[in-house]
Amino acid sequence: MKELKEQLFHNLENIGYKASIVSVTQLDELLEEIDNKRQRGLLSLEVIKEYEQDFNFDNSGKLKKARSIVLVAVPQLPTGVTFSWKGKDRTFPIPPTYLHARKINNQVLALLKEFLNPAGYDATVALLPKKLLAARSGLAFYGKNNIAFIPGIGFYHRLVSFFSDLPVSEETWIEPRMIRMCRNCRACLTGCPTGAISSERFLLHAERCITLHNEKPLSTPFPEWIDPSWHNCLVGCLLCQGVCPVNKRFLSNTVEGPCFSEEETELLLNGTPEEKIPPETIKKLKEADLTEIVEVFPRNLRVLLSGQELPDLQGVEVFSLR
Repeated sequence: MKELKEQLFHNLENIGYKASIVSVTQLDELLEEIDNKRQRGLLSLEVIKEYEQDFNFDNSGKLKKARSIVLVAVPQLPTGVTFSWKGKDRTFPIPPTYLHARKINNQVLALLKEFLNPAGYDATVALLPKKLLAARSGLAFYGKNNIAFIPGIGFYHRLVSFFSDLPVSEETWIEPRMIRMCRNCRACLTGCPTGAISSERFLLHAERCITLHNEKPLSTPFPEWIDPSWHNCLVGCLLCQGVCPVNKRFLSNTVEGPCFSEEETELLLNGTPEEKIPPETIKKLKEADLTEIVEVFPRNLRVLLSGQELPDLQGVEVFSLR
C-alpha cells in the first residue's frame, strides 16, 4: 500500500498538485476538535451556522468500505473581473476557492479513479473541513491569518477531499503548525482592518472577517462597523494574503476573467431577474463560473463602485442562476 500511495502522490506532484492521506478514523478527532472550540466559545454562533452546513462527516453510502481520506491541493490563482461604469473600466479580483469548485472536484476525482480503479480501489468526493485536515495531515502550515499555506504552492490553491477504500498503512496526524516566519511577523495582523487577526489568540475572529459579511445576498445590509473602503474583492478578501512576505513569491498575475459592458453592469447592480438578462450576459456568467456567486457579488460590487452614481435598489429582487 505504501508504494501505491507514494506513486499516487508522485503522479499528482508531476502536474503541480500536493496530497496527503489519513484514515477515516480521524474523523472522530476532527469532530471533537471542532466541538471543543465551540464549547470554549472560540467559534461564534454566526460562524458555526454559516459554515457547518458545508460539511458532511457521514461516509455511509459513499463507499461501502471507506478506509481513508485523500486530500489534494490544486494551485488556483485569483480571477479578475472587469466592469465598465460611468466611462471607466474597473477590475476586481475573486480569490481562489470561489470559482470552478465542481470542475476541479471532478477533475481530481477522475485522476484518482484513473489511478486507483486498476488496483481495485475507488474514491468519491467528501465534504469535510479541508483546511483543518490539511494542517493535521502535514500537508499545510497555518499562517497567522489562519489560511492554509502549502509549501511550493502558497496560499493560492483549492483543497479538495475524497473518501477512498484505499487502506492506510502509514499516515501523519500532527498538531497544526504555524509558518515559522509568522512567529515574529505582524504583516497580516496590521494589514487586516477589521481586527479579525489579533495578537491575543491564534484562532481567527471569523465573525470580524470581511469574507463572512460579503457572502450575503443583495437584500442584506452590511454591518455598520464595516468601512466601505475595506472592500477589495468581488467576494471574499485578499488583504492578508497580499501583504504576507511568505506568499510574496506566489503573487502571480491574476487570471483574466470576463468583461461586462456598462449596460451589463447596470443589470447586475440592479439584481435584474434572469429572464431579463440578455443571453450573451448569461453565457459570460456561466462560462466564468460566476453563477455560484451571482446572488452575492452585485451587493459587493455596489460598495466597490461607491462614490459613483449607482442605480436605486428600492423594490428590486436579486436574481439567481442556480
